[in-house]
Amino acid sequence: MIRKLLTLAALALAFTAAQAQPYPAKPIRMIVPFPPGGGTDILSRLVANKLTEVSKWTVVPDNRAGAGGTIGIAEAVRAAPSGYEMVMGQKDNMVVAPWLYKNLSYDPTKDLVAVAHVAYTPVVIVTRSDSKFKTLADVVAAARAAPDSITYGSPGNGTTIHLAGEIFKSAANIKMRHVPYKGSNAAMMDVLAGNVDLMVSSLPSAMSQIQGGKLRPLAVTSARRSSSLPDVPTVAELGYKGFDVSTWYGLFMPAGTPKDVVVTVNAEVNKLLATPEMKAAIIAQGAEPQAMTPQELETLLKTDYQKWKSIVQASGATIE
Repeated sequence: MIRKLLTLAALALAFTAAQAQPYPAKPIRMIVPFPPGGGTDILSRLVANKLTEVSKWTVVPDNRAGAGGTIGIAEAVRAAPSGYEMVMGQKDNMVVAPWLYKNLSYDPTKDLVAVAHVAYTPVVIVTRSDSKFKTLADVVAAARAAPDSITYGSPGNGTTIHLAGEIFKSAANIKMRHVPYKGSNAAMMDVLAGNVDLMVSSLPSAMSQIQGGKLRPLAVTSARRSSSLPDVPTVAELGYKGFDVSTWYGLFMPAGTPKDVVVTVNAEVNKLLATPEMKAAIIAQGAEPQAMTPQELETLLKTDYQKWKSIVQASGATIE
């Protein structure tokens, strides 16, 4: 009996010691809701690798792609709020998808907690470097001369990038055929092969091919030029005043995650974003690093959530 009691006491002490270990006491899974090779995957792995290297945490990226990024978000919503599950969300699956998909299983403003903003990036319109389209004006002229003759690829239906193309078509009063893909990498391969005329892409997804001379950027869709591509004009500069479509990336955890965990992760990510090395790495990918408090990211989410409701409704786009 004494031996049993001593054994139980030892187990209890071991359990208490484990509970008292500073966070994180085990690896953290970072759900990446898009396939490998795209902008979300690139930034997710950059953050995960740097957190592992600098903070000595173990952060493991896990691609859970599909349905415009909504499958990965839904998996994060279902995860235990233990602090060991997080997801790299962005405008596509956090604020656009809820208004596009009729039967979405989550409400991002209620089912997830904002943790840390990472970066924002404009969308870029690109074509193959040997394409006949030298400028965005060339695209518009060709589309008006032969409606629906020009094709453009995107990472998938319902993404901000897809809608950026649709909004541009409306602003320019032209018709082009949208070709959705399962992620940026597949769309990129087809535009490089000449199977589609254009691609609307996040800058991180397209940056290496632009720098390698294989893609020609025609315009960025943000209100101001990208510091990564300072010579590329904005769509607004080219005569479409007020045109402004960009996307952002941020880390979220399941609702109910302890506040002290959220504060700890936010502090580590913000510390990382402040380092010259990390800033340079993010800018090299075509994104702009931007730290926020959890409250600021939550405000951004809720503001964009309502803003994109009217944009999606005006576009008439829906996905079953």
